[in-house]
Amino acid sequence: MKNARHEAILEIINENQVTTQEGLIELLSERGIKTTQATLSRDIQQLSLVKQRDEDGVYRYTLPAYAAAEKNLFAESVISVDYAMNTIVVKCRAGMAQGTCAAIDSVNHEGVVGTIAGDDTIFILVRSESDARKLVKKFKTEIFPGRGR
Repeated sequence: MKNARHEAILEIINENQVTTQEGLIELLSERGIKTTQATLSRDIQQLSLVKQRDEDGVYRYTLPAYAAAEKNLFAESVISVDYAMNTIVVKCRAGMAQGTCAAIDSVNHEGVVGTIAGDDTIFILVRSESDARKLVKKFKTEIFPGRGR
């Protein structure tokens, strides 16, 4: 439910000029997703959303530039993502692992203990298998939209 709500929030802020939490709650409701202001506030924090001025000068919710850069870098460099217990393995195109790892490190992903990158492989140590499963799902959703489930 949380992942579906997060995906819906990201779609909504990309498609609409959302300026308030109340407006976002209303747009979520139109999609059949009921949520409270407290839950939405946590979602905004977990998604690292910020309010930035758009081209019209209006402050609206958006992904910060580094999060958008991470998604673009992932789409271009990552070949596969998998996990075993609490270790995630990200396979990248040759020479792309260190830059991709730096992008991962720039975002405060929940449960990450540390990362290490070689030329084409990244190892990510997380606190639990549950954290690994969630992060792999998130990465797959970003790399392979529609097939990350």
